[in-house]
Amino acid sequence: MVIPVHNEERHLARALEGVSAAVDHLAEKQPGVRTRLVLVLDSCSDGSASVARRYAERSAAAADVTVLAAGFKSVGRSRRAGIHALWNSGSMAAQAATTSAPFRDAPAGRTWLANTDADSLVPRNWLLRQVELAAAGADAVLGSVEPDPDGMDPALLQRWRARHPFRENHPHVYGANLGVRASAYLAAGGFPAADSGEDRALASGLRRSGANVVATDSIRVRTSGRTAGRAPRGFGAYLLALALEPPPGR
Repeated sequence: MVIPVHNEERHLARALEGVSAAVDHLAEKQPGVRTRLVLVLDSCSDGSASVARRYAERSAAAADVTVLAAGFKSVGRSRRAGIHALWNSGSMAAQAATTSAPFRDAPAGRTWLANTDADSLVPRNWLLRQVELAAAGADAVLGSVEPDPDGMDPALLQRWRARHPFRENHPHVYGANLGVRASAYLAAGGFPAADSGEDRALASGLRRSGANVVATDSIRVRTSGRTAGRAPRGFGAYLLALALEPPPGR
């Protein structure tokens, strides 16, 4: 699992609680599956690092939690570095945070890369369902996302829901809810080193490479409904643009 973090002190603890619940649920249902989490702290100037390190220290699987500090100011580079660190254990992890360290030899077809965001809350079945879909032949899983209504303008939330109906085979791509087989990730070229849009670029690359991409609403992630997002053209920017659109009929 990879979570990029940029000044998410307010949301990070909740995000990690959700991931912990998903890990526990997977361990309960499929105890043979090993999990590992990489938190990429990208240019954080708030208390995100303290939240991340406290979580790593008290986690029951602390040895499987890696906290990386980086200065990318790029969610694409953060995701990419996190996946490199996830793949390359031990001393390679620190190198992967700042370089394009090559992947070591590993069973890429049996390695699954789950991605979410630091302002998002994954459901309990988040990992289990991805593993199930992977076992059924999926090379990538594009989950759905719902903005958190807490503190969000109800009219904006209603407008968003009208454009994003929850259903299977939906057309949307969210970095906050994306899983991919490592072999398919490599074949597609991985996440680009972009400031935003890295999730859609990867999904396009996966489809071009012939990967079996499954879009599902069976693992819906709740994410922040703020309109001041961290990525310049990310989810928050999209919500802001949606909020500024004139009402229908004008």
